[in-house]
Order: sequence, then structure tokens, then C-alpha cells
Amino acid sequence: MIGDIHQRVTCSSVNSLAFFSHSAYVASFEPRDVSHALSDPNWVNAMHEELENFERNHVWDLVEPLSNCRPIGTKWVFKNKQGEDGMVVRNKARLVAQGFCQKEGIDYEETFALVARLESIRLLLAFAASKGFKLQQMDVKSAFLNGFIGEEVYVRQPPGFESARFSDRVYKLRKALYGLKQAPRAWYARLKSLLLKSGRQDLVFVESCGDTLIVQIYVDDIIFGDSSHALVSSFAEQMSREFEMSLMGELQFFLGLQIKQGPEGTFVHQAKYTRDILKKFEMGDSKPMTTPMSTNTALDADEDGEAVDRKKFRGMIGSLLYLTATMPDIQFAVCLCAHYQASPRTSHRQAVKCIFRFSDADHAGCRIDRKSTSGTCQLFGTSLVSWSSRKQASVSLSTTEAEYIAAASCCSQLLWMKATLSDFGLRFGKIPLLVDSTSTISVAKNPALHSRTKHIDVRFHFLRDHYEKGDIDLVHIEGVDNALIKVEIESQWNGLIALLV
Repeated sequence: MIGDIHQRVTCSSVNSLAFFSHSAYVASFEPRDVSHALSDPNWVNAMHEELENFERNHVWDLVEPLSNCRPIGTKWVFKNKQGEDGMVVRNKARLVAQGFCQKEGIDYEETFALVARLESIRLLLAFAASKGFKLQQMDVKSAFLNGFIGEEVYVRQPPGFESARFSDRVYKLRKALYGLKQAPRAWYARLKSLLLKSGRQDLVFVESCGDTLIVQIYVDDIIFGDSSHALVSSFAEQMSREFEMSLMGELQFFLGLQIKQGPEGTFVHQAKYTRDILKKFEMGDSKPMTTPMSTNTALDADEDGEAVDRKKFRGMIGSLLYLTATMPDIQFAVCLCAHYQASPRTSHRQAVKCIFRFSDADHAGCRIDRKSTSGTCQLFGTSLVSWSSRKQASVSLSTTEAEYIAAASCCSQLLWMKATLSDFGLRFGKIPLLVDSTSTISVAKNPALHSRTKHIDVRFHFLRDHYEKGDIDLVHIEGVDNALIKVEIESQWNGLIALLV
């Protein structure tokens, strides 16, 4: 007993020492404004670090303003970076341009830039687990400052750091600045140019001597991996030579997802994010519930109910929607509550709180417009990598039509996954799509039934086309034996499989 007490005291002392040692180098608060930040040396250092990045990357030049110059304002954004344990690990001061002042055609042209989808990230995690290699992670420091811009853009001097001698001058940008509308596209173009110049065939994968290096990019966060350690090291070294990088080792924390890669498989969860949103909405001490929504819950507009704060309600919905990235069991309940964001009532807020405490194509399930809900999930081997629960765009006249539209949506997702996996070097023939409605399968397979589906939007009939092409195989599954039959098919099929639920 005494030994236990001594051990606890010793560990507590060590933890306290580590905390105070760490807190001496970072501030625990986020400043209200620039003057508040300038009062703390840790935040002053963070702002100086940002401006030094600008100098190293040759982002701008201080020039005399031209007569037709329209300088864009700048502002400081302060954010504490936290680790998995919630401890502040870094004070980040970001100087951003006030891009809302920009005018299309004058200050910028194209703005679109690609990023990896969450589904593709989960698919890569499943692929890496099946091949037995671990994914690595790197982060580009001040990524947008590496992108060249073609437009002539001027910005005002940073608040709190104006030049005493040249207070009337402005900065002419050579490279993109955070906040500019074209900044993501400029960074993407720079990165793509580098990979193509070095012999890379795509932003997704690289083949070299029979090995395949998989790379996925979400703005400045890059995950990559391969069974060949030499190829992985070569890629990391090349990126470090070109950009200022943080090589973070094995992938563990990415876009709010906590990832544990082990020999028995890969586990993905959002425990920290869940704790954060429970704290944000003051529900950390709420009594847990066994289901996200009762089966007899029937939400409607409830126009006579008491109105609630729309901003807070939408914040709760948005937070839960991101939580569905790892929790498909709340997908239907969250999407149902999301229908009422325009005018939320007490009953809607109560339903959302039930989800915090803690589906079959539903014909005419919405009590307002009688539209059906499509529920689908897609698996790679035995790994669930994609799922969906959303209200259909049109009113169905029968359960068969609701299932048919849901199957078409599921088919489109399967085709996207099939194309993505082909980039990974995998090829598939017919992909099983499990449907518990024989009439839906008959409509998709038999052109003689076309007269009964003339009123269905033509875009949903591509399901029949891809069945005839051999891309998918519609397989009947008994609704009552859904889980058992799915497991049996999974044991015989090690590729893609989809289930209409």
C-alpha cells in the first residue's frame, strides 16, 4: 500500500514538472485581438515566427503603392494547437489576408483545388491494413506560402508590425497568402508541378520497380505509405528538400481522426473530438443512452413548438455530422435532425441532445414532404469504409422505387471506389450490391419493366446500364437475415461489396 502511494506521488510529481516545464514555453490562452497578443511574449514569438516564414519564402516585397493600387487588409488569427491529450503544444499565429475584399476577374481567377475525401482516407487505411504496411504522415509548414500567384495583389502591412520609416508602403505578393481566394489552388499547382517534374504520375500513387507508393493529400497534411521502406524514405527526403516539413512518423492523428495501426488491424475513432464537442455544448455530465434515437421518434416541423437558438442548433448539427466520419450508427439520426435547421424547435433540440448522449430505404419517411431516405454502406473486404443516409431528391410512389433510387446512389459510390482502387493497382470484376427487395432487382435487370418506371428521373437508370456492362451484380439478401448473409458473403469475397440498408 505504501509502495503504491509512493509510486503515485512520484508519477504525479513528474507529470507536474513536465506540465510546468512545458507551460513555460507556450501560452494557455487565445488572444482576443492583436493588442492582447502583444502583451504576452509567447504570442509575440509566435507572430515573429510567422513573419520570418514570410522572409524565408520570399512571399512579398515592400513597395510604394501605385495610383490604381487596391491593397487588401490583413489580420492576425490566433489558435492554440493541442495534442491528443488536450494539452497545448504550440501557439500558432497566422497572418491572413481579408480575401472577402477581393474581386473576381481582378484579384483572382480560378479558385478550385482538390483535396482527399474522407471516404478515400478510410479506403487507404483499409488497403494499408490488408497489405500489412503502416502509413506515415508529414505536414508542410505554412503550405500556402509556397504557392506562386499570377495576379498582381497588394496587402497592407501586418497590424502591430508596421514599418516606422515606410508606414505608407504596401506589400506586393509574390506568393499566396492565407485568406486569398486563390491560395489553395496556387499551393496545389506548386505541389502537383513538383510531383510531375520528379516523374510522379499522379498525386495519388507512384509506381517504382514494381512497388506502389500511395500518397493522399489534404491541403498541407500528407499521408503516404508502401511496403518498400526505401521508396517511403526517398519520397520523404524529396519533399523535405523542396519544402519546410514536419515529418511526424507513423500516422496517428489526422483531421481530427485518431488512428491506431497494429498487426491485428487499424482502429479509427474520434474520442478527443467527442470530448471536445460534449464540453462545448455543456453535455459532458449527461446520462448516456443506449440508442441515438428511439424507434418511435417521429419528427416534424412542430410549428407550434418553442423556437430555439438557430446558431447553436446548427453548430450542434455540424459537430455531429463530422462525428459520423467514424460513427455510422448515428448517421440516420443526425441527417433527420438536420432537416430542421431553418427553424429549430425544442423537440428538435431534444432529439439532437439524445444523439449527443449516447436504416432500410424508408418509403415516404419524411412527414413533411413524404420523400424517402436512402441508406447504403460499402465495404472493402471486411472493413466498412463508406456509408450514407440521406433524403432522396424526388418523391417515390412505392418502396420499390425508393429502393431503386437508393441502389443507383450506392452504385455510383461503388464505381468511384472501384476507380480509386484501380489507382492502387487493384482490379475488380462484378461487385456485389446486396438488396433486400426482389422487385427492385427485377426493375434493374428486366427492360420489359421500363414502362413502370418512366416517371423516375432518367439519371437513376444508369444502375441498369452498369448491371448490363458487368460492373455490378445485384444480389438478393433477406432483410431478416441481413447481418448473417452479409458475413457469409464477406467470407467468400475479399474485394468490394455494398449493402443497401
